[in-house]
Amino acid sequence: MKKYIVFLLVLLLFVSFANSQTPKRGGTLVFGRGGDSVKLDPINVTDGESLRVTHQIFDTLVKYKPNNTEVVPSLAVKWTVSKDQKVWTFYLRKGVKFHDGTPFNAQAVKFNFDRWRDPKNPYHFGGEFEYWGYMFGGFPGIVKSVDVIDDYTVKITLTKPLAPFLSNLAMPCFAIASPTAIKKYKEDFFKNPVGTGPFKFVSWIKGDKIVLEANKNYWDGAPYLDKIIFRSIPDNSARFMELEAGTVDIIDGINPEDVERVKQNKNLQLFIRPSLNVCYIAMNMDKKPFDDIRVRLAINYAINKKAIVDAYYPKGFAMVAKNPIPPSLWGYNDKIQDYSYDPEKAKKLLVEAGYPNGFKTTLWAMPVNRPYIPQPMKVAEAVQSYLKAVGIDAEIVTYDWGTYLQKTENGEHDMAFLGWTGDNGDPDNFFYVLLDKDNAVKGSAGNIAFYRSDELHEILIKAQTISNQKERAKLYEKACEIVHRDVPWVILAHTMPPLAGKKTVHNYIPHATGSEPLNKVWKE
Repeated sequence: MKKYIVFLLVLLLFVSFANSQTPKRGGTLVFGRGGDSVKLDPINVTDGESLRVTHQIFDTLVKYKPNNTEVVPSLAVKWTVSKDQKVWTFYLRKGVKFHDGTPFNAQAVKFNFDRWRDPKNPYHFGGEFEYWGYMFGGFPGIVKSVDVIDDYTVKITLTKPLAPFLSNLAMPCFAIASPTAIKKYKEDFFKNPVGTGPFKFVSWIKGDKIVLEANKNYWDGAPYLDKIIFRSIPDNSARFMELEAGTVDIIDGINPEDVERVKQNKNLQLFIRPSLNVCYIAMNMDKKPFDDIRVRLAINYAINKKAIVDAYYPKGFAMVAKNPIPPSLWGYNDKIQDYSYDPEKAKKLLVEAGYPNGFKTTLWAMPVNRPYIPQPMKVAEAVQSYLKAVGIDAEIVTYDWGTYLQKTENGEHDMAFLGWTGDNGDPDNFFYVLLDKDNAVKGSAGNIAFYRSDELHEILIKAQTISNQKERAKLYEKACEIVHRDVPWVILAHTMPPLAGKKTVHNYIPHATGSEPLNKVWKE
């Protein structure tokens, strides 16, 4: 926890706050990022680069505050819940229109929920709807019914209490889309998105850029910016050079050596995203030899995580991880003793498992940098070297981002790097999505280790139905112990990802969940 206190001090030292200048309207913000979006239909994406864009186009019923995960009104102005925590009534904002001019109302909310939760719905197309399964227990899962009370009142009935229900609804994947546009574009809605958000979709050149324009009639006031361009620039150094040259306004995925360059450049500033993430290597337990706990333990002992974090993460903005959740979340178990770097012990475990000469396998490396892994290929090469030292010959494999995600969800990998940025500030969003047996389903797996523990499942389901946070925290601390014991992952790092931007950019506040609306951002 001492390291996390240092994290907080770094955050206080470097985070950029909006100054007292009067905001200026107009201009284009160019955001340089490490990869392209996969789809722009929010319910059908799980990757951060897609949600970063859909967050601008769509609104949710409720949303998070700019600086934390406290839930506040958005398209719903207020809500009530029954004593048994199973019936939620939402009172909707009046006078809101989708970008195509059609009205937002209770019928639109019901249309979206019915589309999400019912595979037989005629508009249930465009993807696997993974997030619905992750957060609401599949189809139809926990949501029993969605009823229109009147044009601006909707009632959602659950089959059982769900503690993070309201927080889940604030996640950008559960944004409300135009029913008219979905009916019009059908399977092509993902590239013709229409919401109620502060920016409207203009164009998308795959692998290059996405262009959005301001929604001048936005219910929360017109954005300050006229336009946003999200540019895909895969190489960190090239992206940083463009920032220095002035061709982009904000970038993510900064190399460790570039943090100091930002501090020394009078025209640039650092932004810090609060820590709510984890980077890990999932070992596919449906494949040999990863079904043997001795092999999984050996791999954990073989890798010097501290050396990797020190070498390939910005100094002061990352820490070695030992739990699936970051220390900023309640339920974090600081009593866990991490596996040490001990290659000799790794070799002994491999001998015990029947692999005295090691074995050959593949190690899947992410093709894009993410906040939790700024230099994915270099990290993969380092891990490859550590594995080689104990006799494991791991060939590095990679694919384009969309293919990589789909193939890992299909379970085609042996070992694969991946990570997660928390969506709602609740431990359930990590444990249930990434490690529960419910989500170890090939084709739409969030649990790409295909780790199936009845003991863990029982704890996680119990934690979902309890409203007392202290009681839930104890359950998640136990969950940390179970995952540590069963080692489905090499849990690598948590980060406070630094971003960089021009000093002419104001009021950009990175959110812990990985994406933020940009309607209050302005440029000199």
